[in-house]
Amino acid sequence: MKKTFTYLFLSFLSLTVIAQQKNVKPDSRLADLDAVLNKVLKDQKVAGFAVAVIEGDQVIYSKGFGYRDVENKKTVTPNTLFAIGSSSKAFTSALLGLLEKEGKLSLDGKATTYLPQLRFFNENMNNHITVRDMMCHRTGLSRYDYSWYLFNTPNRDSIIQRVKYMEPNAGLREKWQYNNFMFLAQGMIAEKLTGKTWEQNIKEKFFIPLEMTRSNTSIYDMQKDADASLPYTLEKDSIIKKVDYYDISGMGPAGSINSSVNEMANWLKVWTSGGYYHKKEILPSSYIGQAASAQMVMEGALPGEFKDIYSASYGFGWMISSYRGHYLVEHGGNIDGFSANAAFFPADKIGIVVLTNQNGSAVPALVRNSIADRVFKLANIDWNGRQNKKKEEAMKKKKAEKPEVEMVQVLNTRPSHSTKSYVGFYENPIAGTIDVSQSADSLFAVLGKQRIFLKHYHYDVFEARDIDKKGEIDTASSNFRINFSFGTDGKITGVSLPLDGRSVVFTFRPKEVALTKEMLETYKGDYNLGKTVVKVYLKDKTLCVSLPGQPDYETTSIGGDSFNINALTGYSLKFERNGDQIESLTFKQPNGNFKAVRKK
Repeated sequence: MKKTFTYLFLSFLSLTVIAQQKNVKPDSRLADLDAVLNKVLKDQKVAGFAVAVIEGDQVIYSKGFGYRDVENKKTVTPNTLFAIGSSSKAFTSALLGLLEKEGKLSLDGKATTYLPQLRFFNENMNNHITVRDMMCHRTGLSRYDYSWYLFNTPNRDSIIQRVKYMEPNAGLREKWQYNNFMFLAQGMIAEKLTGKTWEQNIKEKFFIPLEMTRSNTSIYDMQKDADASLPYTLEKDSIIKKVDYYDISGMGPAGSINSSVNEMANWLKVWTSGGYYHKKEILPSSYIGQAASAQMVMEGALPGEFKDIYSASYGFGWMISSYRGHYLVEHGGNIDGFSANAAFFPADKIGIVVLTNQNGSAVPALVRNSIADRVFKLANIDWNGRQNKKKEEAMKKKKAEKPEVEMVQVLNTRPSHSTKSYVGFYENPIAGTIDVSQSADSLFAVLGKQRIFLKHYHYDVFEARDIDKKGEIDTASSNFRINFSFGTDGKITGVSLPLDGRSVVFTFRPKEVALTKEMLETYKGDYNLGKTVVKVYLKDKTLCVSLPGQPDYETTSIGGDSFNINALTGYSLKFERNGDQIESLTFKQPNGNFKAVRKK
């Protein structure tokens, strides 16, 4: 599954600088910047990117490089829209800063009080996790990104319900761990307290007053814009390839803003001015002070090769570090086909934003650093050259290294079950449902919106192969393998997938077989189970079974005269017939099979 689980970083395209905002006066400190960034464009093999630099309330540099549409040679301008990904997080947390000012919320208040549908893994978490804890990634939860990325849905209520199944791997406030769900929760708190959607709040509180007239929160709105970039990734380290836009509206508060460097420059002006834009307060200075200060240590980050670059902490939607004697506040962003970085130096009133249409790109950070060196008149570090050297060393190391020991394929093996036995739904409450189907003798699966071919590897292990839009199956071998499991009764019980560095188990549920009411009528009747009479009856179009002293159980038809008991995992009914007549039923359960004969 290359699209989902492989990030490609390298490609090649030599392009030249295209557009310049005419009303920006040249800054002598940035005299060589065009040449530097053109070299970045070439060496880092990126389709295009845009840059804006502010000092105080002035834009001192604003340009676009390369192409927003490679095929049609449409150039990037400072007004080109890009997806900014997680650089959106500071916007979302800022909404809560405004709500705190209005007295509607306390950042140290219990999160579940403000959003009752938010529930955590245990009561201790429910009772002690604060809004502040979510804002600075210290809840004890790791990422669980496969849950929302693979099993995507626009329904926020559905996504937030998954949190209660996420087991923490650290104590509260013990460890910094990035978690997108906690920013979804912040957006939903704003929705709850304002009665408006997150999208409406972002537009009203920030886009309109900051004159960010073309910025938006919908990938569909972005596509309608006449100056919007297409998303790209790299294939085989050399080919720039267009990919699909990815709609993450359900997880929107964590990263669905689309903007240009010119409009993002206005957002950075708010942060370098202490909360103001054109002398109008946008954010309280008290909130700015908290958001741009260390709330949680990310890691020690001692000085390395460069003695003046160190420290790594997190504020509210911002990362904080020391860059060569200057206090740096920044946040990157990555989503399919786009990478971003928004940064500012509060003591220097400098802001830098870099947006690119390359997937998982190093460009935003190295461009930001190259600009900072020049603005602060520091001895220039060749960040582009260093990145080139890193790539070269990585390639040499890869060639020199012995291949990793992979699972050894056991040849000439067969699956333990017939193909149709694997067909069904596989469910996990943190993620969602995998739909496994059969076509001829082959198995296919749907994970979210992605359809894959399951190629037998060995025993009950299958290899996932991508299927493109034309329906063609990727012929290249994949190391993404899934493993089906079965119980002591020999029936398939689930499948495990390697997701986010862990093995995640999805429980098997057979697909329901539709039966008419007339067909269901044939199973009705009383059945003698020893001295106990079992009643089988219809409630609307649902077959139910009743035993003395127990609640009535609804069932689901799974074909072959078999029915699963919905409320009991591992319990089912199998009716036996003689010709057209049902003669008995067998209760199949973990502690054995029990037969009941139908009364004449």
